[in-house]
Amino acid sequence: MRVFAVSAAAALMLLTVSTGLMAQRPDDQIDPKSVALVQQGLTQKASGNFDGAIDSLETALAVDPRNRAAFIGLAEIARARGLYGRAIRLYTEALALEPNDVAALRGQGEAMVQKGAVEKAKGNLARIRTICGTSPCNDATLLAAVIDKGPPASVVAATNPPDATPAKP
Repeated sequence: MRVFAVSAAAALMLLTVSTGLMAQRPDDQIDPKSVALVQQGLTQKASGNFDGAIDSLETALAVDPRNRAAFIGLAEIARARGLYGRAIRLYTEALALEPNDVAALRGQGEAMVQKGAVEKAKGNLARIRTICGTSPCNDATLLAAVIDKGPPASVVAATNPPDATPAKP
């Protein structure tokens, strides 16, 4: 009698786990509704309707949170609005889904430079060059140019305040 109860419980557990696994989709299959919403959002972004684009892209993420293109689109809008910290976080979300996405690495590196984190941006550049290997890589060239240009003067001034001690006569 005890063996029957244990085997019945094990069979029920196996049935529950296996049906849950069969219902999951592979990571590379993004919900078509989410893809359509991303396209709509990118079109709105291109026309300058950032608020509508944000709504569409956030809805795409609500439909399928594995849509890396939605994270990248939101990050690009954040960069365009000067919200570099938010952009870095959104690029990080995209990189969590695909760590070798060179477009996300480049965008994150550019946002890091705008925030003054040039050394971290150089780390992104090194990762892009590793991913690209010996083949020419436009993303690496673009990020290298942004790093060479450096952060904006306002960021440099904020991180290196002038000496507060008065000059002696």
